[in-house]
Amino acid sequence: MRIYNTLSGIIINHNNQYFLSEEKNWDTFVNRSNLFNVVNNELQNLQPNEDLQALTHSAILTPIGSQEVWASGVTYFRSREARIEESKDAKGGDFYARVYDADRPELFFKSPAYRTVGPGEKIRIRADSKWNVPEPELTLFICSAGSIEGYTIGNDVSSRAIEGENPLYLPQAKSYNGATALGPCLLVAEKPIDPDAHIGIEISRDDTVIFKEEISINQMKRKHTELVDYLFRELDFPHGTYLMTGTGIIPADDFTLQSGDTVKITISEIGSLINVVA
Repeated sequence: MRIYNTLSGIIINHNNQYFLSEEKNWDTFVNRSNLFNVVNNELQNLQPNEDLQALTHSAILTPIGSQEVWASGVTYFRSREARIEESKDAKGGDFYARVYDADRPELFFKSPAYRTVGPGEKIRIRADSKWNVPEPELTLFICSAGSIEGYTIGNDVSSRAIEGENPLYLPQAKSYNGATALGPCLLVAEKPIDPDAHIGIEISRDDTVIFKEEISINQMKRKHTELVDYLFRELDFPHGTYLMTGTGIIPADDFTLQSGDTVKITISEIGSLINVVA
């Protein structure tokens, strides 16, 4: 089932039927263990309404309430290679090679809810960076009890110029206004997402596609549960949290985002997240 946060409330799409949840608070709705079965049971007391379908397009909001967004790095081989290359001058490439093979993953804070944008909203590139890229990522929703309860699409917009200058500049390269996008919905399933599901990205400029690529989730080196285990070791999340799981798609080094570009990220089981660069 797909859960949409909209201006009219929380809309549930299950088996091609649309329901309006009686729960109005996003935090309360999503932060429950065994969420699929809980919501499925609640649907027995709701009536489907076809008119709600239009609202999942016209009135959609970012699927977030009071949650934080965290991120994982160097979880795909392509990401490892790109990070090594961009950090050569700073002599930091060895750090990325080592973290790829280490037991402990790279985890970092990405964004609070108020700096996270949703479908159709503007993403940003830093004014003090000349090399900026989107990073399409499967994003987990983990409830406060530490279990993975849903999936969405994330865009981890990043300054490769700043991160490549010095790995210690990672927070400035990753965390700034408009650098995090989530949506369009939260996929809540009875079992984990299909590892053969594809993540695809399409970047358009002046109505012309200038970059297009896709990768299977199964190309990721680390398990989702492994990332969650490390994230929750010394942190608690009273409303649950989102965790971006890293990217395996990185444009060539001569590519950089520009104002007006349209970024469309698609995950086959979830839908498409579309944003324009401010």
